[in-house]
Amino acid sequence: MWLLFAVLSAVFAALTSILAKIGIEGVNTNLATAIRTVVVVVMAWGMVFLTHTQSGMAQISKRSWIFLVLSGLATGASWLCYYRALQIGEASKVVPVDKLSVVITLILAFVFLHEQFTVKSLAGCVLIGAGTLLMVL
Repeated sequence: MWLLFAVLSAVFAALTSILAKIGIEGVNTNLATAIRTVVVVVMAWGMVFLTHTQSGMAQISKRSWIFLVLSGLATGASWLCYYRALQIGEASKVVPVDKLSVVITLILAFVFLHEQFTVKSLAGCVLIGAGTLLMVL
């Protein structure tokens, strides 16, 4: 089931890039990011209430709160940078560079989460890096 959601995530991320590139034309990227964020907040809380999971907030540990807030700050910074890059660059070049996050995530998962870094992971990182260079040059 995770694969289905991962594929859907990729499809929606691709749509996000194209829709954003069209939508930010002539719009300040910080304002555009704020508008996008409000939509995401409304949609996320809508899902919480639709699925009746709001009562779970009381059970969230302090540690989880800290890391969720930090994750939110990282997301916000990512979106601000992404929208600015998308506004001044070509989507076909900005998006591949943005997807270098896959390589960075694998490295960080190895260092901080002690996940396995295999020959296959290394080969994938090299190929993604090489593919990104090929697409942006």
